[in-house]
Amino acid sequence: GGVIQAEVQAGPTISCIICAYNEGRRIRSVLDAVAGYPGFSEVIVVDDGSVDGTAAAVRAYPNVNLISYGENRGKTYAMAQGIAAATGDYLMFLDADLINLRAADIHALQAPVLAGQADTSISLRGNSLQIYRRIGLDFISGERLIPRSLVADQVAVMEELPRWGGEAFINERLIDSRLSIIVVDWPNVVNCRKQEKVGAVQGMMEDLRMIGDACKVLSPLGFARQTFGMLKLVVS
Repeated sequence: GGVIQAEVQAGPTISCIICAYNEGRRIRSVLDAVAGYPGFSEVIVVDDGSVDGTAAAVRAYPNVNLISYGENRGKTYAMAQGIAAATGDYLMFLDADLINLRAADIHALQAPVLAGQADTSISLRGNSLQIYRRIGLDFISGERLIPRSLVADQVAVMEELPRWGGEAFINERLIDSRLSIIVVDWPNVVNCRKQEKVGAVQGMMEDLRMIGDACKVLSPLGFARQTFGMLKLVVS
């Protein structure tokens, strides 16, 4: 007689997407946390035209998929490439410059969604701006878990957005779809500020450019509306 194989009911799959630009010195500590993490079906690093050792650092992790291209196109474009390549039911976005990230933090970000407590999750880092910590939501956080279906058909749209408009765009999709959000406190995890990477003056200029790009996606009034719209979706 033939061998009957029992069909194992697998849970939802998660693709981890990390967008990186000149993060060769920092990305290793993030990859150390995610490369062996059993909850991911794949890890995708999008090297957004780096001119340092970012790609070489990623290639040291054979189980990590590297997408690399020559021209720096900005984080939103890189996010779109990661979304296009991903196959998981969910997408977990992580910034490449996180410090003190541990497997327990990754688990904390995914567990409430997989348990059905909320549709999406978003991190509140230890060094999120004070106003975000006060309201309990960092709505431009780069660390979040979302259903892939929310953005799978938006790749072409995202490729045309400003360099830093990705998170604001995803927020609009969350609000339109009325997806519930759980905020996961990451008190020990911080990201490296631009000023630490490129110096005070250039860092300030890049911060201003980032704000300007976000304002192309949303007006200041739109930011206020988006923040309130997201706060309404937060579940405890």
